[in-house]
Amino acid sequence: MGKTVSVLGLCTLIAVSIVVLSACGGSGGDAANSIGGKVGDLIGGVAGGGKSTVDDDPDAPDRDNTPRVLVDTADGTATVGGDGATVDFSHAQDGYIMAKYEGDNSKVKIQITKDGGETYTYDIQGNTDFAGFPLSQGSGNYSVAMFLNVEGDKYSQACAQAVEADIADGFQPFLRPNQYCDYSSSTRSVAKGAEVAQGSKSDLKTIENVFVYVTGNVEYDYDKAATVQSGYVPNVDETLSSGKGICFDYASLTTCMLRTQGIPCQLVVGYAGEAYHAWISVHVEGVGWVANMIQFDGDQWTLMDPTFASSGDTADPNAVGDGEHYNPVYYY
Repeated sequence: MGKTVSVLGLCTLIAVSIVVLSACGGSGGDAANSIGGKVGDLIGGVAGGGKSTVDDDPDAPDRDNTPRVLVDTADGTATVGGDGATVDFSHAQDGYIMAKYEGDNSKVKIQITKDGGETYTYDIQGNTDFAGFPLSQGSGNYSVAMFLNVEGDKYSQACAQAVEADIADGFQPFLRPNQYCDYSSSTRSVAKGAEVAQGSKSDLKTIENVFVYVTGNVEYDYDKAATVQSGYVPNVDETLSSGKGICFDYASLTTCMLRTQGIPCQLVVGYAGEAYHAWISVHVEGVGWVANMIQFDGDQWTLMDPTFASSGDTADPNAVGDGEHYNPVYYY
């Protein structure tokens, strides 16, 4: 066993973050109630003004809506391991690493830290196949470590590796599945995303169709927000089937549908005003990453917040904080 360390600070941060995320919009009186409503036929100019829909060129060919499901692989060409834990960083240049644990410890974590950046902490399920984890902070030097629980908040380092990632395509981490947006070619939400995108002639119209579908068919689940446990991980098909979810669910389902349509999408976790919250940021060709405020002007959206946009009362962006008060922390 490696050196025993305390990861209380980081583990507590993750646990608290998930709990607060699950309750985002779940307190605060009228603001919370406004988040739980239903959007109309189109989200329109949520922050006031603007067109209500993308005007596709009727003479343009339909956009190819065939799902694109990228698959992470562990090739075994670059690995590190110990105490039943294995990290495979063969595809660091593609923006992800793989990890698995083959022991009997019930609490296993992986931490991914970029030099000068944030530390991302994930739970690892034991005795399963490799799972992929994004290098979402772009090219650079990362440290990757897996920890096994000893007792309480004490963890022993099982293995660690410095990884130099020269990511050829910076969009790759945001076009692949991960723990918080998990899907495969058989996931129903992938097929639904293709159905929703059918007939659109541009990426922007596809974004609108997906956004409007999710916000019009998923209601905020206050019971779930009040009872969900720390460590919660969204299930996109469960959200699709139930038609209910918390902010993490809205963001995960929307992200799944857009990524599998070949549209880079970040699942963003941070603060909307004082509330810990999850939303999305979408890359639009010729525009860049859409992530500032809630408004559609006929050409682009700024801030894609599917939880807020599902509200029937869309006139007041201050319900979860206006564009100036969205502060991202993590990008998944």
